[in-house]
Amino acid sequence: MKNHLASVDVNSLSKRDTTVSIMIIAVLFFIFGFVSWINAILIPYFKIACELTNFQSYLVTFAFYISYFVMSVPSSFLLKEFGFKRGMMLGFWTMAIGAFIFVPAAFTRTYEIFLIGLFTLGSGLAILQTAANPYITVLGAKERAAQRISIMGICNKGAGILAPLIFAAVILKATDGELFKQLPTMDDVQRDAALDELIRRVIVPYSCVGAVLFGLGLFVRYSPLPEINTEKESEEVALANSDKTSIFQFPHLILGAIAIFLHVGTQVIAIDTIIGYAGSMNIQLLEAKVFPSYTLFLTICGYLLGIITIPRFVSQVNALRICTLLGTIFTLAIIYTEGNINFLGHDADISIWFVVLLGLANSLVWAGIWPLALDGLGRFTKLGASIMIMGLCGNAIVPLFYGYFADEFGLKQAYWVLFPCYLYLVFYAVKGFKIRRWSI
Repeated sequence: MKNHLASVDVNSLSKRDTTVSIMIIAVLFFIFGFVSWINAILIPYFKIACELTNFQSYLVTFAFYISYFVMSVPSSFLLKEFGFKRGMMLGFWTMAIGAFIFVPAAFTRTYEIFLIGLFTLGSGLAILQTAANPYITVLGAKERAAQRISIMGICNKGAGILAPLIFAAVILKATDGELFKQLPTMDDVQRDAALDELIRRVIVPYSCVGAVLFGLGLFVRYSPLPEINTEKESEEVALANSDKTSIFQFPHLILGAIAIFLHVGTQVIAIDTIIGYAGSMNIQLLEAKVFPSYTLFLTICGYLLGIITIPRFVSQVNALRICTLLGTIFTLAIIYTEGNINFLGHDADISIWFVVLLGLANSLVWAGIWPLALDGLGRFTKLGASIMIMGLCGNAIVPLFYGYFADEFGLKQAYWVLFPCYLYLVFYAVKGFKIRRWSI
């Protein structure tokens, strides 16, 4: 079915149409955040219920985010064929199927089926992200793109704060702390019965999530969201791209996709590993569940700073440079600082608070990279966006390195995996985005 819907040039949209479009996309980013950051609680939950190692538990993020690598380029062709609105509807429906797969997975307590469900959820999200990120990047003045992406980030991370808390409130009981202590002393029959009961608590919430996602697909399809034209090029851009025949002829895009790969990996490590790291300090899951929310709260603080200061007081590029340098510094602080402190009612090693501070360091990196990487792509914008979305498989791969090193060297030393990631991000912020031709 060919897309015959008329697309519009973003410059022709009225202020009201632009505002309505931004609000609808903001709702989408809230959904992205809720579905994505719930993994922070799923990892320790599955680790207990399915009796997994650290490495195996991080297959949650691998299954969810490797779908971005598989689906990103097909997503760009799907959007070209069906248009943004029908494409996003299909994305929501794919996510709904993934949520419903959790039902048979829970009945059989089969980790592999859960991973299939997570992969399907991620595939739908890849379609939505491929549409939404270039949409919000081009929907307004280029120099304010980071500001708009920061607003979307607040919606995304706000949902991320709520997701693990709501999920934990639904599936965890006040008596579970005692249950987790008793599991090692139970015989096989008792333990299997207890773990079956524990894992089946996901059936009702994920059935509800699936139904909501299906409804959201219909909402987007019939919403006033316009079909935007990302193929049109200005004369200046068309002239600059006249000799371009391949997306790989844009070094700043390819280097930007690598930057996204590493950035999202560092972001997921900061959020999805912190509950396990708190557990190494003898902080129980029912208490540790709030730590991802602390990290995401600081990310939102960073977004608010970006909205206030970009571009009036600081440029998008300088904000990116500051954040990548902070990430490098905080990583070294995680590894080299130690000593117990009592803060916000938690008695924990000081290093965990530098993991929390990574939320601030990561806040404006995504918003800084996207406009720099998509700059001047013109008719290559959709495909360029899909390459950038492909970089999101860093969420799948980088945490596996952390999980492996955590099993081999300990949870604290495993944070060394962040250091080379931030060094590359500093390089892209200082020099990488300026490279427009490959040279040896």
